[in-house]
Amino acid sequence: MAIHCHNTVGLPVASLHEIHDMLILALDATERRTGYSQAEREARSYMRAALRRTVKLMEVAA
Repeated sequence: MAIHCHNTVGLPVASLHEIHDMLILALDATERRTGYSQAEREARSYMRAALRRTVKLMEVAA
C-alpha cells in the first residue's frame, strides 16, 4: 500500500515502519548522560523531527 500526498506517491507502510525503527535506534545509540555538543543537539533534533514526521505519515497510512 502506498501513501498518496500532494499528488506524489509515498513510501509503503512497511518502509515507514522501518524508518521509524531506525530513527529510534539512532536516538538510542547517541543517548548519553552527559551533555551534548551543539552539533549533537542539532543532529538529535533533526532525528526527532524526522521521527515525528514519520509517525504522522504512518497515521495517515493506517
